[in-house]
Amino acid sequence: MTDRPTTSYEAAGVDIAAGERAVELMKSRVARSRRPEVVDDVSGFAGLFDASALLRYTRPLLATSTDGVGTKVDLARRLGVYDTIGHDLVGMVIDDLAVCGAEPLFMTDYIACGKVVPERVADIVGGIADACALAGCALVGGETAEHPGLLEADEFDVAGAGTGVVEADRILGPERVRAGDVVLAMASSGIHSNGYSLVRHILATTDLTLETRPAELDRPLGQELLTPTRIYAKDCLALAEAGGVRAFAHITGGGLAANLARSLPPRVDAVLDRSSWEVPAVFRLLQAHGDVPQAEMDKTFNLGVGMAAIVAPDRADEALRLLASRGVPSWPLGEITEGTGDATLR
Repeated sequence: MTDRPTTSYEAAGVDIAAGERAVELMKSRVARSRRPEVVDDVSGFAGLFDASALLRYTRPLLATSTDGVGTKVDLARRLGVYDTIGHDLVGMVIDDLAVCGAEPLFMTDYIACGKVVPERVADIVGGIADACALAGCALVGGETAEHPGLLEADEFDVAGAGTGVVEADRILGPERVRAGDVVLAMASSGIHSNGYSLVRHILATTDLTLETRPAELDRPLGQELLTPTRIYAKDCLALAEAGGVRAFAHITGGGLAANLARSLPPRVDAVLDRSSWEVPAVFRLLQAHGDVPQAEMDKTFNLGVGMAAIVAPDRADEALRLLASRGVPSWPLGEITEGTGDATLR
């Protein structure tokens, strides 16, 4: 027999103690997202939610969504900033639920990393929990997985799934939309979480860097690119409760026109007015330095519109006032006309 190191899970690259430390660090922030319906699971293997809360509905329909934040995590890694990426995840998952008028109930997350650094994991999960609190949903559980050999020590990825509920006869969507309706825009906080593969390509092929301080911006480009996604769930629910909303469109991958078209029936078009808003400086900067055609910008980025609402024409002014009172910049973006289900920017 020959002497050789003892084989262990830790020797293979998995640090169980670090994972347990991360859980302890994140507990207090996760607790901030708690809703009254959350029930403690003493086993720690599942998140429990009291479904008797749904008895107030006549015909409750559960809505679910899952997503990640794409390659934006690479910029967070390079800049060493981990407490905002969770807002991006919640925005991508929970705001999809809001499109049909669903109230978000709870969410779970999944983090894969090359090496568990407790403070880093706690920052990521803490950001998710803070954003869940903003959206009105509970973070009821999650998983952190260490993947040595598949991911480098500083690499990670995040994903999540959310569940909401909506009354069957109050579902919003294309079947409610009529010619003559008004399209309202809700401003994005920036690029949100879509198009970052193109952003990273521009950074790799031009003189722009994460440390660049462009004259058009009041801070370094990297800080601008990590601006967390605006979360619209409560604002959308407030609009729906006020009445007059036909449909929402979450402006994510595919851009403004393509996502809005998903909320249209085949008998109408959405005609959107480019002159109704000024595209934020970060988009213009990337377009100019990357020599990106306008059509490519249109189908890749939100260009400053993170969510759109289609409302009855006699309720548009009221909707704009409500959004203003909630601190959401908004404006008339276009109109619904007779057509074939297309959305166009003119």
